[in-house]
Amino acid sequence: MTIDPRIQAVAARQPHPLLFATISGAHLYGFPSPDSDYDLRGVHILPLRQVVGLDPGPETIEVSDVLDGLELDLVTHDVRKFFGLLLKKNGYVLEQLTSPLVVVTSAEHAELLSLVPQLVTRHHSHHYLGFAETQWGLFAKEQPRRVKPLLYVYRVLLSGIHLMRSGQVEANLVNLNEQFRLPYLPELIVRKLAGPEHGALDDADLAFHRAEYERLRALLEAAQQTTSLPETSTARPALDDLLFRLRLGAGGKMTT
Repeated sequence: MTIDPRIQAVAARQPHPLLFATISGAHLYGFPSPDSDYDLRGVHILPLRQVVGLDPGPETIEVSDVLDGLELDLVTHDVRKFFGLLLKKNGYVLEQLTSPLVVVTSAEHAELLSLVPQLVTRHHSHHYLGFAETQWGLFAKEQPRRVKPLLYVYRVLLSGIHLMRSGQVEANLVNLNEQFRLPYLPELIVRKLAGPEHGALDDADLAFHRAEYERLRALLEAAQQTTSLPETSTARPALDDLLFRLRLGAGGKMTT
């Protein structure tokens, strides 16, 4: 995917240096509608004064913009907050970090990527189970029922199973289905890609998809029980060292 120059322009004018910025959301997951906005996620580095001084800088920066018809939602976290989220078994931030749709990168981004094997644990399964349950609830109570939340259900369940089995982060549903080969997914994706007017499902489909949701959920729970992934992350010392170096690089050496 070629990154739109308008997205790069938004990233370039952020007030603090970016460790990285990537595209998340439907574009990463492989099923953007024609009207899908771009979800840009990343990490900014506050200067030392805004970390240790009396006037702290923003831990999170959010920007929503429309540029020549392109809708964009940008969220960045300060590096310390982001590292903390990585250590909380948060699959969402792992997917942001490993997204192949890269808008801004750096040597430290590459260093972070090298730590992913030390960050992934068996307990990341809880993130995917919880997210799937939330999305299933949204889908089941809607009238009419939309394809979008249903695709999110399948996406997170397959991502979670794949992670437990392989230790690899994969957020793209099209790529995932090359492994799982669920015959109904291509049609659902086509309907989502076609736009909202094609994105509703009949009530008769509910029982089938409920059974599939429960089957895949059970597969994820079983994968969590049998995975060779560790109980805890071993990346904390490396993250602490990287954070220290980033702070010094952003604010200069501390003096007494």
